[in-house]
Amino acid sequence: MPKDKNARHLRKVRQARVRKKVSGTPERPRLSVFRSLKHIYAQVIDDTTGRTIVSASSQQPLPAVDDASKTGVSTAVGQLIAQRALAQGVTKVVFDRGGCRYHGRVKALAEASREAGLQF
Repeated sequence: MPKDKNARHLRKVRQARVRKKVSGTPERPRLSVFRSLKHIYAQVIDDTTGRTIVSASSQQPLPAVDDASKTGVSTAVGQLIAQRALAQGVTKVVFDRGGCRYHGRVKALAEASREAGLQF
């Protein structure tokens, strides 16, 4: 199996392992993160109804970003998703890192959303 296919397969295995343990409820929806090479996406999902409550991504217009790096943009997306979730009345979430390490851009998004008021 080529290296890139194997890496994708292993990420899917890690993602499935995390999803066995992490599930969103109406009281504590799931904050799901997807990281591509260029962008980062976040959704707050209620798994009991299968409904996305709020979402944010780096492809949407973001407020002024101090740091134009991908980590800086991830921080802005984390703040944006927290603001939108708080506006919908969501204060507590469970974090789903989507098979990626809790490091770099994923960690920046999580910490920014914590600082903006979401509780993990």
